[in-house]
Amino acid sequence: MHAGRRYTVAQIVSWSFKSILIFVLYDTLIVSLHAIMGLEWLHLPWQPISLVGVAVAFYLGFKNNSSYDRLWEARKIWGGIVNASRSFTVMARDFVNDQEVKDPSINPDVLDGIKKRIVHRHVAWLRCLALELRKIKAWEHDSDTDQKVRKMLGVNTSELNYNEIRPYLSEADYEYVMTKGNKSSHLLSIQSKDLMAQRRKGTIEHFRHLEMQGMITEFYTLQGKAERIKNFPFPRQYASMNMLFTIIFVGLLPLGMIDIFHDYEANNWLWIAIPFSVICSWIFWLMEMVGDYSENPFEGLHNDVPISSMARGIERDIRQMLDEEDLPPALSPSTDMNILL
Repeated sequence: MHAGRRYTVAQIVSWSFKSILIFVLYDTLIVSLHAIMGLEWLHLPWQPISLVGVAVAFYLGFKNNSSYDRLWEARKIWGGIVNASRSFTVMARDFVNDQEVKDPSINPDVLDGIKKRIVHRHVAWLRCLALELRKIKAWEHDSDTDQKVRKMLGVNTSELNYNEIRPYLSEADYEYVMTKGNKSSHLLSIQSKDLMAQRRKGTIEHFRHLEMQGMITEFYTLQGKAERIKNFPFPRQYASMNMLFTIIFVGLLPLGMIDIFHDYEANNWLWIAIPFSVICSWIFWLMEMVGDYSENPFEGLHNDVPISSMARGIERDIRQMLDEEDLPPALSPSTDMNILL
């Protein structure tokens, strides 16, 4: 996520430089064939091209709205994780007590250890979920340039390291989770087992246990919602047709521009068709790129929901509720583009 006021013009041009170069070369070729090679027939009436442009604009609007909905839903899901994590931590801190405990070996230090174990396991779930959502799917952007960007931002999926959750788990829990496929799901399963064990010991009263178990269910729900966005792409038929229609339009665009300016050929106005064609093509293509890069909010690029930063922020918040001081630093925007991940 860009954490500054806005992308600069230079950053936008840099992001779309290859497409601009292609438009300049293509539009210059078409106009040169008409003006220099004498291919007078190489133009089309503007009216049918404008009709195609209107259709493409409507299609681009639909795609960008749908992509924004996916992005905003992902942000709301993680907002829910933030709120639920705080509530769960407060419950772990206040509900775990010795009011119904009969075992004399369970003293205040043991209770503090139980609270810390539950909260740290939740931190492991947060980090693990962020890692799993960063795994690249076949429909997400994964060119060499994209991989370089991920490496620069520190979220290169080829180097996912689950060792970062190890300090927050017991060795038995870590070894168990690492044998599973959906590791974050099984961390919640371990959490549920531990809460039941504490219920049997009397360190969590029955109705308070039900409240905490309800939060585990909420975390499963939020995780499932995030996985739904991650594992189900924006429908490929819409994405494919949108790109095809945009390519057709920008391919026809210089022919229509020639039709507009060729009457002024004596005054060399025909060459004005090149910059106008480039600008119009770039605008439509940039709208296509914005929608294309917004439809996958967890792929670890510039326009993602900043789940790594949010997970770190939640960790710092909930561990402070236990008066812990050895906290990891908050993540700051990285690179000169102020990208927060």
